[in-house]
Amino acid sequence: MENNVQIVQDAYNKFASGDIAGLLGNCAEDVDWETPEVENSTFGGKCRGHAAVGEFFAGMDAAQEITKFEPAEFIAQGDRVVVLGTFAANVKETGRSYESEWVHVFTVRDGKVTNFKEFFDSAAAARAFQKSTTA
Repeated sequence: MENNVQIVQDAYNKFASGDIAGLLGNCAEDVDWETPEVENSTFGGKCRGHAAVGEFFAGMDAAQEITKFEPAEFIAQGDRVVVLGTFAANVKETGRSYESEWVHVFTVRDGKVTNFKEFFDSAAAARAFQKSTTA
C-alpha cells in the first residue's frame, strides 16, 4: 500500500510541475479517468486511455488556471488510494474564480494507476464557468 501512495504522490508532483506526459507514465495505457461534468466547461466526464486523459488535461489547462492545489491526506487500503485535498481555480473565459475541497479515488495495480475518479463542488465550478449572470 505504501508503494501505491508513492505512485499517487509522484503523479501529483508531476501534475504540479506541468509534466503531464510523466503523470501519464504513472497510468496504465487503458486508464479509466472520471471527473464531474461541469456545465459550460469544455472538459470533464469520463475518458479512457493516455490520449483521452492527455486531452482532458489540455482542455483543463486551456479553460482555467489552477491557483491552489493541495493534497492533504492519503488513505490507502488494498489497491485503493483515497486523497483528500483542496483547490482553487480562475476560469479564463469568465474571469471568475472558484474553490472546493476534493476527493480523488485511485486504483493502482502492478505499479500503475488503472482508475481515477474525482469528486468536488461542481456547482461552484458551474457558477464560475457561467457565461452570464442574468437569469
